[in-house]
Amino acid sequence: MSWIILIISGVLESVWAAALTRSEGFSKLGPSIVFGVALVASMAGLGLALRSIPLGTGYAIWVGIGVLGTVIYGIVALDEPLSIARVVCVVAIVGGIVGLKLTAADH
Repeated sequence: MSWIILIISGVLESVWAAALTRSEGFSKLGPSIVFGVALVASMAGLGLALRSIPLGTGYAIWVGIGVLGTVIYGIVALDEPLSIARVVCVVAIVGGIVGLKLTAADH
């Protein structure tokens, strides 16, 4: 269950990052509210997941999921550039996430 919570929390990290951009410096109410709710939910989920997932592994996976989701959002919704170099970097992040999961010692 902790891994599911961690994945959801990582996705929520992407949500709050996207909402932060859309809030335009907290000048737009809707995205600012989404930012606050997603931020609190993401941090709370991370805290719950870290009860049974090692800190280094859990935090790295949470950040990695957030980075992956935010990069994809930027490319799809904000017309950020898509290049071979960016794809290679995202693949490296995903590879690192998978590697951390596979080598994590459950406690």
